[in-house]
Order: sequence, then C-alpha cells, then structure tokens
Amino acid sequence: MVTTVIVFGYLLTCVCADRVADVVLSCSLVEEGVGLGGAGGGTLFARTPATLVLRDVPVTSDESLETLTPFVPPSVPDPDALLIEVKVSSPEIPNAHVLLHADCNELEVMCEISRFSPRGSQESSGSTYFMVSLNVEAVEFSTALILQTLVVEKDQTSLVQNQLGLPLSQSGTLPTEVIFLVFSHVKSVSAPLRGDALLNCGFKQQEIPLAQEVAVEWRLQHRGKGWKVLKMMTSLDEAEGSTVVHAERRGSRMNASQVVREGNASVTLTELKVKDVGTYICSVSIGIFHAQQVIQLQVNQPPHVSLSEEKLVLKTKSPQTLSCHCAKYYPLDAQIEWLSLSPTDTEPTVLPDQGSLSSHRQHGDGTYSLSSHLSVPSTVSPGTEITCRVSHPALDAPLSVSLVVETPQPGSYGWVLGFLVVTFLFFYQVMR
Repeated sequence: MVTTVIVFGYLLTCVCADRVADVVLSCSLVEEGVGLGGAGGGTLFARTPATLVLRDVPVTSDESLETLTPFVPPSVPDPDALLIEVKVSSPEIPNAHVLLHADCNELEVMCEISRFSPRGSQESSGSTYFMVSLNVEAVEFSTALILQTLVVEKDQTSLVQNQLGLPLSQSGTLPTEVIFLVFSHVKSVSAPLRGDALLNCGFKQQEIPLAQEVAVEWRLQHRGKGWKVLKMMTSLDEAEGSTVVHAERRGSRMNASQVVREGNASVTLTELKVKDVGTYICSVSIGIFHAQQVIQLQVNQPPHVSLSEEKLVLKTKSPQTLSCHCAKYYPLDAQIEWLSLSPTDTEPTVLPDQGSLSSHRQHGDGTYSLSSHLSVPSTVSPGTEITCRVSHPALDAPLSVSLVVETPQPGSYGWVLGFLVVTFLFFYQVMR
C-alpha cells in the first residue's frame, strides 16, 4: 500500500522496503523566462509542477514498515510529466528521514528544482544538472542538492521529456543521482550579547572525489548590505594539503581538519555584537560545483530593570512620580506595564494609566534603554504594592521590581522637635 497525503498543497508519499524508503515529494520546477520589456519589464520565473522521487532513503530501526511499499511508477509513461527519480544512497542526505513524517505532523515541505550550470563546465559528458532546495517548516532540516542525469540507453522506443528535451527511462522517469550537497542542521541561532555562536553548515560529495580542493565562504547580509565574514580554501588531501584562511571578522574561526575529514564547514563567532545580527550565507564550492545554506543569527541581551525610588512615602497634597528604568537591552521590542496590589486585593491589577514613556535611547554598543514614568496619586492606600513589569524576548519570563507605598510615621515630627529643644537647653546650660 502507498500512503499519500496532501498537506498545504504538497503531496507526500512515503513508501519503504528493506530498511530504506522511497519518498515522493511534490515540487516546482523553476525556470527563468523573458520579461515584458519596457520600464516595468524584468525577468520572469515560470513554475511547473514536478515530482521528485528520493530512492532508498535510510529508515531507522524503530520505523514501522507495515504501511510502506516501494514506489511504483505510472503504468503508462507520460512524456509531459516531470517525474525526477533520484538515487540518494551515496552520498546520503542527512536527516532525510524527517521527510517520512512531515505529512503526519502537518508540516509544509518546500521543494524547488532548477537547472544548474557548473562553473566552467562545457557539459562534454552529455549530463544535465539540477539544483534541488529542500526545506521543512518548523523542523531543523534544510539542504541543497546537485543532481546529475544518468545515461539512458537510446533506442527507437526511448521517451523524451517534452519540456526538458531529456531522455526518459522506460518507466517514464528522469533518472538522476546526487553528486554534491550542502546542508544545515539549524535555520536560526539566538545567542547572548558578548557570547559565542556556532553556525552549522556541512557538505557531502560522491564517494569518488570530484575534486581535491574545497572553498568555504561565509557572508553576512543585513538591511540591504553585505560583507564577507570568513573564507577558507583547503585541500581534501591531508597528506599534501594546504589551508588558506581569510577572517574578515575578528573572532570568527573554522576548523580546517573538520572541513577535510567530516565535511564540516561550520563557523564559530566569538564576542558577539549587535552588528553581527543578520542573515549568514554558507557557500561551499568543490571543483565546478557549489551550493549554499542560509542561517539567521539573532543577538539577545536582557534588560536591567530598576525603580527611581527605593521607597515611596505618601505626601498628602500632591501626587508623586515613580520611574521604571529598563536599560541596556536588545532587540528593541521591550514592553513596560505597571501593576497595583492594594492590602485588600488578592491579585494585582494592571493600571489603566500606564504612565508616560520616554524615547528609546541607543547606546554605543547598539543596546537600548527606555523609561516609563507613573504618577502616583496621594489618594492611594498605604501598604499598596506598585510593580513595574518588563517583557522582552531575551527573558524567559517577565521581570518585575516592586515597592510598597508608605505613610509618614505618626509623631515623627514631634520627636524631631523635642530632640532640637533638648539639644538647645543642653548647650544653653553649658554656656552659662
């Protein structure tokens, strides 16, 4: 039996045999078209529905095989259909098993296919290349595959795919294999200000090396601007290899031995600053092939919250101003609210008059500060607890600071007056 589910417009078919599975994904073939011309013209992209069959995806030992069977191509081949069959046994796609359960977990699978032109390649071998971008919503799975078409023996009955003009197998599929891929186990990273962050990126190629040199480049893009973070060129031959590293950002580093042995192109950023926030692009090139992954980096700094007064003694004639200072935080979105808890209440209430806010102040390190000022009326009940509560993305829970409204101690002024009178009489007797 073949299990087929449509989720958010994506068709997922999960089939399996002998601890490997065939995963069938509904994708889009993206091709560059011709613009309309004129002032409003530009490049257009046409999208054509396509089906991607990942053959022999490894399945974990605890996976149930009862409802999974191998993929069976259509009984009547259709030269108009875009059915791309991919051999993925070598190299394997890391964590590809998550595709088996994306439908059951109601996750959207994004799959785009486009033609790929290798750098400097004349395609003398007769092969055609495709780039496949796979991404699963809300799951740490993202990969870019380079596919190479396999040789199809031609005879008088051979089929040709109408749109691509490429020979098809007798079952009507376009046979390909993965020759190179770049992947990441994370899509976004959040790290503390002045802390460290590890941005994950890896690559794999066919067992038979396509090239002995690998170039890894990390770039940062933020608010329309981009600049290089680090570039490494190294040899995959440890015996005779050499490594050249250009770190444009101080405190960025990559492990050359892990690049060679494990295909680990991850970069570590130390002493994070606000200016490090943005979109990081990991580009890996091996010979004529290249692919990339994108990771978002966010820097967080929780605010320091304090009140302008340690205690608040009521004055009978006029209201008093109490300020709550929220200092040195990042990012910008901090929220301040005031709460009141009188001696007769069991739960605090949010004050409808939330006070006046100052303008955001940005410091030299990129962090922000904000103050809220509350007018406390003279009619407030003594013993009332006033709380300033601050919410911010860097806080696991809102941060609160409080004080209790006090009244002047009875007889305090008389005691001071009596003390002054006694002191005056004492000096008067001494001076006589």
